[in-house]
Amino acid sequence: MTQGKKMSVKVGDNVKIISGFDKNKTGEVLTLNPKTGRIIVKGINFKFKHLKPNKKGEVGEIKQLEAPIHQSNVKLINN
Repeated sequence: MTQGKKMSVKVGDNVKIISGFDKNKTGEVLTLNPKTGRIIVKGINFKFKHLKPNKKGEVGEIKQLEAPIHQSNVKLINN
């Protein structure tokens, strides 16, 4: 089994986005994936998922989800 690289952030850390669409925004780290080097930051990088109704009488919906970003695109903020 291969191990991922060392992550520079931990769950609960406040980070600033340094590149991409959400540049200069800040948020809290929710999850880490050391194998891929990606993290999920609260309130950053929203993606939309359109869901069809499954049963008769149900209504479709649009869910807003936070997508992962690479750890190299964030910088740790000292509090």
